[in-house]
Amino acid sequence: MLFFAKLLGEFFTKIKQPAIIGEILAGVLLGPTVLGMISPDMLEWLFPKTGEVKTALDGFTTIAVVLLLLVSGIEVDFGVVLRHRKTAFSISLIGIIVPFALGFGISYLFPEMMGVQDKNIHLLFALFIGTAIAISSLPVIAKILIDLNLFKTQIGFIIIAAAMLNDLLGWLIFSVILGLMDNTGRSIGFGQTILYTIVFVVFVLFVGRKLINQAVPWIQSKLTFPGGILNFILILGFLGAAFTEYVGVHAILGAFIVGIAIGDSAHLKERTREIIQQFITNIFAPLFFVSIGLRVNFIANFDFVIVSVLLVIALIGKVAGGAIGARIGGLSKNESLAVGFGMSSSGAMGIIIGVIALEAGLIIEEVFVGLVIMALFTSIASAPMMSHFLKRKESFRLQDLLSPSNFLYSSATDKETLLIELANFAAPKVKIPAKEILQKVMEREKQGATGIANYLAIPHAKIKTNKPYVLTAKIKEGINFGSVDGINSRIVILLLTPENKNELQLQLLAETAKKFSNKEKIEELLSIDDKNIFIEMLKQM
Repeated sequence: MLFFAKLLGEFFTKIKQPAIIGEILAGVLLGPTVLGMISPDMLEWLFPKTGEVKTALDGFTTIAVVLLLLVSGIEVDFGVVLRHRKTAFSISLIGIIVPFALGFGISYLFPEMMGVQDKNIHLLFALFIGTAIAISSLPVIAKILIDLNLFKTQIGFIIIAAAMLNDLLGWLIFSVILGLMDNTGRSIGFGQTILYTIVFVVFVLFVGRKLINQAVPWIQSKLTFPGGILNFILILGFLGAAFTEYVGVHAILGAFIVGIAIGDSAHLKERTREIIQQFITNIFAPLFFVSIGLRVNFIANFDFVIVSVLLVIALIGKVAGGAIGARIGGLSKNESLAVGFGMSSSGAMGIIIGVIALEAGLIIEEVFVGLVIMALFTSIASAPMMSHFLKRKESFRLQDLLSPSNFLYSSATDKETLLIELANFAAPKVKIPAKEILQKVMEREKQGATGIANYLAIPHAKIKTNKPYVLTAKIKEGINFGSVDGINSRIVILLLTPENKNELQLQLLAETAKKFSNKEKIEELLSIDDKNIFIEMLKQM
């Protein structure tokens, strides 16, 4: 299992796709779909349906799921969530509500279409489908952002923060559903289960988190490394899993919450994070995902209607929900669509809850196959779609924004007169009153000089707009903008950028200053009177 999982996982990694696709495909090849069709006896010998081997494999995959959620929790950064709480909460909340409502509504209204015959589980089934579609996969999203070099950008932090909240809310909802399924034989009632779960989450995240942060440096300095800290993490993770399992929700919730508390420790060494992450994702995770392919015959249980419904609901609901939340949170159209596709990846998390629901008898094998295909498809589609919309965002280069239509000659002799002239010139283009533009520009001027060097000044401001504007003025006589070389500015480039795009403003400022590094070329540019030739020459510099 491990050999085929790593072989195919590495192959898909090489072609820029999530490794879990190869790992699940390995299970499909070794399971009833392929090996079972070629040699049923060989399949039964390798993976018997009863007996000690079956019990051992089930136990191993359960431990693997708990460890996967523990690692996912460790990846959650509370600081990131708090810094981007407004936008992240908007994305996460609406990104859950929209797909959840679609999934719940269609499953509840048309249960027979989704293969549900037992009327007693209609409500629970609909709740589960809504949750399965709404939840995102933090590990897959993080990997996609790293591959696209977006992980440490502003939009990357926002997506990660939203995915963290999404995971937390999603697992809480799913745990409640599991608690609702069967209270028979339990010493704890459903009301008590909810109460204990809330108390556990609050205690671990607000009290346990601080205690762990104090314990980690002592363990790392006094006990052998890395054995001491790794044992500490695993013991806490399994204790959290055991508690939530005991109170009536699945063990995965306890492991995930404890993982968040551990990962938030400022003292936890990066080396420790790397060791446990590599240990689990390279051994336990591949075996778990291989076991998915062993569970059902993907060909025999493929239902076109179920698969199509799940895919359509997932793509429309998750992309629309994430994008709407991002727009409400203040992001641009392209950024919002990129966030929507980023949040659409259900990946490992969608598969994990599918496995748990299948084991609990809540869904049939056809629905499980549909959920796996949905999770894989959304994981594959999210990266290229995010890249597509963010590349459109990156097209806002100075080269593309310089235009003869945004050029003017000025005979102004002082800074304020020139800025008033530029504000009036910009107003109809930006569709913002000139007075408001001037106010923003003057506020920035009071903070410090915007004169650069070599006859250049770059007054700039952040305004309420969705895209940047660059306006160029050539001045007959130089104006003092406080340039570092003491030369009055004769070329003034006004940059107006969206309020929520700090990185874009810095990028355009850097590109502008770079063009004016050669004084001889600037003096040659000043001799040009035709605005078309002027702009073309400026672009080529």
